[in-house]
Amino acid sequence: MIDRAKDGAFVVATANVGATGNIVVSASSSASPALPVSLLVCQTDPVSGACLATPATQTSLTIGAGDTPSFAFFTSSNTVWPYDPAANRINITFKEGGAIRGSTSVALRTLQGTPGLPSTTIDYEAIAANLPAHFTTAPANQGGGNGNGNGGGAMNSRYPLNEDNTPVGNPVTNAGATLGRVLFHDKRLSINDTISCSSCHEQSIGFSDPDVLSTGFVGGHTGRHSMGLANARFYAPGAFFWDERAATLEDQVLMPIQDGVEMGMTLSQLLPKLQAVDFYPALFSSAFGDDTITADRISRSLAQFVRSLVTTNSKFDQAYINGTVDNPDFAGTFTAEELLGKRLFMPSPGSGVQSLGCAACHGTTTQILSVAENNGLDANTDADQGVGNGRFKAPSLRNIAVRGPYMHDGRFSTLEEVVEFYNSGIQDHPDLSPHLREGGPGGPPRRMNMTTEEKAALVAFLKTLTDNGFLTDSRFSDPFNKR
Repeated sequence: MIDRAKDGAFVVATANVGATGNIVVSASSSASPALPVSLLVCQTDPVSGACLATPATQTSLTIGAGDTPSFAFFTSSNTVWPYDPAANRINITFKEGGAIRGSTSVALRTLQGTPGLPSTTIDYEAIAANLPAHFTTAPANQGGGNGNGNGGGAMNSRYPLNEDNTPVGNPVTNAGATLGRVLFHDKRLSINDTISCSSCHEQSIGFSDPDVLSTGFVGGHTGRHSMGLANARFYAPGAFFWDERAATLEDQVLMPIQDGVEMGMTLSQLLPKLQAVDFYPALFSSAFGDDTITADRISRSLAQFVRSLVTTNSKFDQAYINGTVDNPDFAGTFTAEELLGKRLFMPSPGSGVQSLGCAACHGTTTQILSVAENNGLDANTDADQGVGNGRFKAPSLRNIAVRGPYMHDGRFSTLEEVVEFYNSGIQDHPDLSPHLREGGPGGPPRRMNMTTEEKAALVAFLKTLTDNGFLTDSRFSDPFNKR
């Protein structure tokens, strides 16, 4: 028996050790009194895990000697049932001629059903319209300080709005992003209804994955760690995935669906599958004017939702709100430790602290790397070349404190490990970023030689980038019933 997901279908395999026979497979509730749910079963494809027929209350088949068929069991209900494995269980029976030939049981979980959307459409368009000034304006001093040790606001000449990758042909609309939100959280986008986009991009951890490698629809693992999605609208065009293989966000959102490890679905399979779901025609009609479901519309709506995942309310942002774009009030907003970490991270003229230059790569007020770089994780990168020569894209550092593990391969569990790597562990790769060499190109890998106090301060600063409201914002949450 395999529980393939935190919620969704259970997959049960059986083996016939006797002669060929005709069996009936069904399920019933073991709770007392029985729970008012519809218990469904289907025989599944042994490779893909997809149902071979529409799930029903029972299924019949002829089983030959030595056969090992598998079945998926669902509980369909719009009621949220508590996950109580001791009390709420499904009894599964295998009968031949009315006699029970085998049985087992699994804990009850409710099958994903209809999304619960608010009666008033969420205003996703307001997210971009109401960006704070430090997202929409280039600081006049471009990194200069004010002489009082507070430090300048800019990290370099870039600023977020100037790098918005929203195409003219796909602006964020309220109806489009709403549809995208439903699609993002819907497990039906996988071949066997066990994996959604949010399975590997969990809101509470910055739309990333707490596991080193994400688990796909049949238990396989992805080749790299799940990248956080916050502020993806401010990534330079043509820079999606760790290896930047997706030219646009519209391209990127369709790739995991079709991946043989992640979700295992083809677009030709997905379109009729969604057309058969009763609530999708109205959502597509609201977003695009009619109920036609196409791959392009799926792509555009998912991209709209992801571009809505903007985080602007961290302690770091509060310093700008308390001050101005040119003179953010870090000194009045941060603790002494956080302020030291900020001064190590980005230039702060007049502070007396020598910056480590982190902001030279992690630029703008969203701390986004503008180009893929080799950061010296390994001296030899033959195992994974990334974009090329061991260079990888880096996501925004927003909510980095809750997004562990870290790096493209998830090798570091904590921020402390990451800071120590940059302090003392950068490897001498031939294509190492010049920013990480002493004296620039041709020099040896940098050694930051930070004190214990400085390393702790840098971690403290990185924690100021956490936006707790974003991590629980209902506009981005799973609209389906949860266990």
